Amino acid sequence: MINRSGNALPARDSAYELRSELARKIAIFMGSAEKRITDVPGLTLVRRTTLAAPACTTYEPSVAVIAQGRKQVDLGQTTFIYDESRYLLTSVDLPIVSKVIEASEEVPFLALVLNLEMPVVRELLAREEVHVPEVPSDTPAMGTGETTVELLSACCRLVDLLDTPEDIFVLSGLVQREIIYRILRGAEGGRLRAIATLGDQSHRTAKGIAWIKANYATALRVEDLAKIAGMGLSTFHHHFRALTAMSPLQYQKQVRLQAARGRMLMDGLDAASAAFEVGYESASQFNREYSRLFGQPPMRDIRTLRSPSAATVRVAH
Repeated sequence: MINRSGNALPARDSAYELRSELARKIAIFMGSAEKRITDVPGLTLVRRTTLAAPACTTYEPSVAVIAQGRKQVDLGQTTFIYDESRYLLTSVDLPIVSKVIEASEEVPFLALVLNLEMPVVRELLAREEVHVPEVPSDTPAMGTGETTVELLSACCRLVDLLDTPEDIFVLSGLVQREIIYRILRGAEGGRLRAIATLGDQSHRTAKGIAWIKANYATALRVEDLAKIAGMGLSTFHHHFRALTAMSPLQYQKQVRLQAARGRMLMDGLDAASAAFEVGYESASQFNREYSRLFGQPPMRDIRTLRSPSAATVRVAH
């Protein structure tokens, strides 16, 4: 980046200026809203001014870049904290618990979340010029990486497209490719490559994860998942836990409970109907496990979520 006198700024100063610029752009576009799904494919903007209760949700393959503030994400027993200097990378669908840990009216939490398209990742990996760091095969599917000047610059240009909607169709894909390229070239790039590379153990394990996500109401046999992944049972179980920080059954339980919460909240189902729809045979078991995950029984939780004071809990990112 060049300053007004025409001299190049040190990287640290450039990063500070770009973060400030990104925060300003997000703040202008958001106004008083807390979450906006934009016209740029896969791009969501988030603004928070309070420290709300922890939220249980599922993160899709994505990169979350914070322009201002700090956030905590719990994946199983592992905690990730990211802020203006570090982004969060998620390479498969993961049930998590998240909370903003730094935000105020004066200095709001401001961030962007960009969903990552695996075909684009594979296209870039096929190029000889793209060299990606190696990672162990049992690397978790979530991690944090340095938010570089180059990544911040691309994020600013992506948000800029919101001011010129006519350019989104042509330019958004190019900028998103650059963002994926910057991630692949960084220390966290190996996480993406492992999931995107056909035949890699992480990619094969991800097929089992995708099956659970698409069929969470179906009775689960881990042996069948291992066959879908083309792996032995113990090998699949090991890699599944390494990627997700939980067992296949724990993963299915969280996906089921989050789906039931959504059906009750959005569609008005009662607890028994929601439990049956997501695959539970016992209403009492559903109530116990729901209370353990969300902190209170199903219908009380839904009443809390519907109250105006609890609206921030429903912000996924």
